[in-house]
Amino acid sequence: MSRILLRDAGDIPGDHYLPARAEELFWGRLPSDADAPLLTVRPGESVTIDTVSHEGLLEDQGRDPRAFFGRHGVPAELVLPEASELAASTHPHDPGVDGPHVVTGPIAVTGARPGDLLALTVERLDRRVDYGVISNRHGRGSLAGELPEQPGTVSVFTPVVEDASGAHGELPLSGAADAGRVRFPLAPFLGIMGVATPGERLHSVPPGPHGGNLDIALLVEGATLYLPVQVPGGLAHVGDPHFAQGDGEVCLTALEASLRATLRFDVVPAGDAAARFGELLGPLAETAEYLVPTGLDPDLDVATQNCVRAALGLLQARHGMDRHLAYAYLSAATDFNISQVVDLVKGVHARIRKADFA
Repeated sequence: MSRILLRDAGDIPGDHYLPARAEELFWGRLPSDADAPLLTVRPGESVTIDTVSHEGLLEDQGRDPRAFFGRHGVPAELVLPEASELAASTHPHDPGVDGPHVVTGPIAVTGARPGDLLALTVERLDRRVDYGVISNRHGRGSLAGELPEQPGTVSVFTPVVEDASGAHGELPLSGAADAGRVRFPLAPFLGIMGVATPGERLHSVPPGPHGGNLDIALLVEGATLYLPVQVPGGLAHVGDPHFAQGDGEVCLTALEASLRATLRFDVVPAGDAAARFGELLGPLAETAEYLVPTGLDPDLDVATQNCVRAALGLLQARHGMDRHLAYAYLSAATDFNISQVVDLVKGVHARIRKADFA
């Protein structure tokens, strides 16, 4: 456990760099059209963005990252200064009103207008530390009222270990000193990728047409997220970094830990967007293998229906496929996955194989 990627240090591959400074971060809220951009870029340019995980600095964990991680054997010099600075600051954060997430941004993209799509392509994700946290809190998670079994938040410290097969998270099988271990592969991604909305700053937890806390684990390096622009310039923002997550994120959080992300920003004009994707009312992801329409709603059944409708519209616009035939294809050939069930608004995403239409 020796890695720490400090602000202004290490490899910064983007055309621009946006560090995480406590006085500029959003904590529990997302930027709105009233917030001035920290950076303005041209379409096609990339930005290296430092993100900070909220786990280890929240009020129910003591709001002191050095003390929290120190109890798990992490020396103070391996705790990100930004986390300690934010926790020690007078930054307004009310856990009863605000979300938990730390958000970096906003970034304006020249020429982005409502009706366009803003495309955020993940070019590179670098771990800033070699540990993370998986938390379960009372009243939340998929088994609210059943877990946690005891009072208080359960925050499971999770070190990163590396071997010949790559980097993994590691957990004990029990609390016994001689317990065995389980390892799982890392697949870093940003849980929050969004654009600003008009009016008040939105709560950071529920996702929506603006993107936000989508928690789609497919958004790893090489993936692109398309978001309908809500305000001039887009005002993109990112946060909620993960080292790994299973679809559903059933416990409430997955392996939460800080990342340095390099994203490329592009604008898809309204006319081109309609031809490529149809009437896109919400987020759409794309990987090398899949087109990934999404559906969102507090009711998981409705979220699934919304995702199916989005997939039908995509196939009709992109391939001219008759609606009833597209419906049949989706049933026979497409997986519909639960993105997450723990963010008030539940998420479903479909994986449409691009190779089927080559």
